[in-house]
Amino acid sequence: MDPVYVLKKPVLTEKSTEAMQTANVYTFEVDRGATKDDIRAAVERAFGVKVEKVNTRLRKGKKRRLKYGYVQEKKTKHASVRIKDGDVIELF
Repeated sequence: MDPVYVLKKPVLTEKSTEAMQTANVYTFEVDRGATKDDIRAAVERAFGVKVEKVNTRLRKGKKRRLKYGYVQEKKTKHASVRIKDGDVIELF
């Protein structure tokens, strides 16, 4: 699978930014059909780094109330990728 179709966008929260600086763990929103092997290959190919471990989790979409009623958000899949010490992914 091409990395463009696997990796959607990086997740930039306080917790994920802290993990980037201290534990060398980067978090991405990925395609829901992607496996851990697909994610590992996509990160290694897109950024030129060596991936040590991949953890994934599914995020349930929340209900949001708008003026015309309730809307269900889509389910998303997030992947936390730990890379080899010394490697860096430049996101900014």
